[in-house]
Amino acid sequence: MELFKECCLKCSKIITESYSTSFTLGIKTLHKKFHMPIYGIYGFVRIADEIVDTFHDFNKRQLLADFKKQTYEAIENGISLNPVLHAFQSVVKEYDIDKEYIEAFLKSMEMDLDDHVYDRSLYKEYIFGSAEVVGLMCLKVFCEGDAEMFERLKKPAASLGSAFQKVNFLRDMKSDYNDRGRVYFPKVEYMNFSNDCKVEIEEDILRDFEDAYAGIMALPRSARMGVYLAYVYYLKLFRKIQKLPATHILKERVRVPDNTKLALLLGSYLKYRLNVF
Repeated sequence: MELFKECCLKCSKIITESYSTSFTLGIKTLHKKFHMPIYGIYGFVRIADEIVDTFHDFNKRQLLADFKKQTYEAIENGISLNPVLHAFQSVVKEYDIDKEYIEAFLKSMEMDLDDHVYDRSLYKEYIFGSAEVVGLMCLKVFCEGDAEMFERLKKPAASLGSAFQKVNFLRDMKSDYNDRGRVYFPKVEYMNFSNDCKVEIEEDILRDFEDAYAGIMALPRSARMGVYLAYVYYLKLFRKIQKLPATHILKERVRVPDNTKLALLLGSYLKYRLNVF
């Protein structure tokens, strides 16, 4: 069983490396003991996200329903023949990840199957399930059973996930609207997206980043470097978006070049070694 578990976790690692170079970079800067558990979480959320976002030639609703059913069966039975789900259930059990987080995540994925006009309440519900709970799952791993630490860092971890998701929403406005017919921001009309509206969204994101920073500094040193790197990467992307007019966001996806990512890694590592954070 240990060999099977190891192989399944490696499958999730391959998925992570294939889909996200930036997230993979962040994981590699964590303490080695955290690598496979975080790969296990990412593999799970990545597959669910792919079902609703890219499998257009298939019955996405049925695929997600099957995936959801198999997820709960894997957790209940302690085994799955789906490598991603076996890896995930092993992480859920080892780190006592709350099932309410899993339920909230899958509910947000289900929301992506339908057309929604997002009001403030629905927007908050979607972000909680699609992003904040992923941060909380990772925090469960980093805290290694320390319940007091987890409770203390819950809010900053959720804020970090929220910041990342909202930055993604801004970055991907064009593709979300053109490819999927989605606009997540409440009361925002794609064709009338203005600079004033963009600034209001950015102020909200900035508050999330500020709330998250104190929590990152309070993480165990074994986890801090990787989370900080993800933080500075997304902050860099956010600052780049901030400098652009709303019209640019609707025309082109903003990216952080690979050489900039490398510079962020080196700068973060130097600060870490000097114990600056």
